[in-house]
Amino acid sequence: METPPFSELGLPSCLLEAIETLGYERPSPIQAMSIPPALQGRDLVGLSETGSGKTAAFALPALALLDVHSLHPQVLILCPTRELAVQVCEDVHRLGAKLTGLHATPVYGGAPMDRQLRALRSGAQLIVGTPGRLLDHLRRGSFDASRIKLAILDEADRMLDMGFRDEMDELLAALSADRQTLFFSATMNPGVSRLIQRFGKNPEIIEVQQKSRTVSTVDQSYFEVRQRSKVEVLSRILDMSPPRLALIFCNTKRSVDECTEDLVNRGYAADRLHGDMTQQMRERVLKRFREGSVELLVATDVAARGLDIDEIDIVFNYDLPTDPEDYVHRIGRTGRAGRSGRAVSFVYGREIYRIQSIERYTRSVIRRERIPSQEQVEGRRADLIFDSLKERLETGKFDAYQDNIDRLLEQGHTPTDIAGALVTLLREASGREGSAIEEDREPERRDPRDAKFKKSKDPVFLRESGPKSHPERPERPGSRDAQSSGHGMASLFLSLGKTHGVMAKEIVGMLYREAGLPDGCLGRISLFPKHSLVDVPEAFVNQVIDRTRNARLRGRPFRIDRDRGPLDRS
Repeated sequence: METPPFSELGLPSCLLEAIETLGYERPSPIQAMSIPPALQGRDLVGLSETGSGKTAAFALPALALLDVHSLHPQVLILCPTRELAVQVCEDVHRLGAKLTGLHATPVYGGAPMDRQLRALRSGAQLIVGTPGRLLDHLRRGSFDASRIKLAILDEADRMLDMGFRDEMDELLAALSADRQTLFFSATMNPGVSRLIQRFGKNPEIIEVQQKSRTVSTVDQSYFEVRQRSKVEVLSRILDMSPPRLALIFCNTKRSVDECTEDLVNRGYAADRLHGDMTQQMRERVLKRFREGSVELLVATDVAARGLDIDEIDIVFNYDLPTDPEDYVHRIGRTGRAGRSGRAVSFVYGREIYRIQSIERYTRSVIRRERIPSQEQVEGRRADLIFDSLKERLETGKFDAYQDNIDRLLEQGHTPTDIAGALVTLLREASGREGSAIEEDREPERRDPRDAKFKKSKDPVFLRESGPKSHPERPERPGSRDAQSSGHGMASLFLSLGKTHGVMAKEIVGMLYREAGLPDGCLGRISLFPKHSLVDVPEAFVNQVIDRTRNARLRGRPFRIDRDRGPLDRS
């Protein structure tokens, strides 16, 4: 629908100036329909899907009604998750950038209480928070709810689904009876209707109709693949079209951990996000993901809401969600801000019926695709190398290495042979030996890589394949590819081995997690019966030794130090 410009919605000039600075031209339908009645002080029920621009639909009226000269809580925004609370507060600060004296703060569980107490005592006017932590502050007396004049429930249906009904009831009941209330939800279910009837004052219902429940800019497809072959299929898809950023959704925390470790072992810059992590760890992971130092984020649905990053190229449903609405929220993380996106789902057996249910719910078609063969992956990798070389030659951004080339020519090698050898080395450095994918007609058997590991005697090595890299962009300093030759590496002794049940991927995960090493910097890992050897960049040796001093592996303490030979391995 054609919407009027922001200047006709009744917003003050300072907000219009911030909107213009952010580059917004016209409001979305939910914004155009919600802002004028909200500015008039009316209660609203906004029904809209993820990605429709609802944050600005309630944040702009909230900022317009705020008295920046009064240092007490005036606006309360309730969100279901910590991630969404942080994101909404960031949006509030961006939209209110020209509003002098604005003091908005996020309040959520898992973060230090003293920091939030200081923010509340210093006169926060707008508070964005989760129900549980806000109720803690209300009961402590650190949050004064009596002077709140506008309450906003963002994703009310989700908060009810997460079991926050009692907390929401208590919080809303503590607010002034003459307050204004805005309800925003993706669906109008019985729980939301009950909330509106109890706490709303004849609210105006605003609903944005959509022909489909999924973003039209997202290309949706699925692959039929067994559980044990998912990582291999995922790797092939990533190698065929290397994304800038990708989200991989799993249904359980265990699946997240296993998928992340398998991807790291294959050389990808991957990290995880799930509910067992502290808030500080989660914020650090999300920061690295936004910056691009982590390219693949493996997550449970805790990241499906509130993660607002426009540059996500592809979303994988590594495990297909049971609820079609969760599918919509997952794939809504890509194809944002006018960009095209891609959503890929892995299914097997009776899960195909869930795909059909999702198609009926979303009123869209999910295309079946064939798994790329290893030959296709190699061909695509060769094309990427060719394009990269061509671009480098055309731009002239390369060193001549004339002395080295002249020496090879003097030894009788032709220019064609030299170029061919260099391309071969480049392909070997960026290649990854794929494993077989179990087809439906094949008998039940273990992953072929497990058999390959069992063939080798003591020691056992971490990788049977070379690391993966993106040929179209230069390798980051300190990456595994750059250090695979062994230059600048030191061997560390770790006092646990095969008899303790330790696996190489567990060592990898522990070192990245505890020592905070850069992605892809580890070298070869060798497992022996009673100890292990790990190749680490010389520059990080002391960091690894210091930060893992109190760490545990499989519940066991261990000793890690420079390897000084057989006499020291006791």
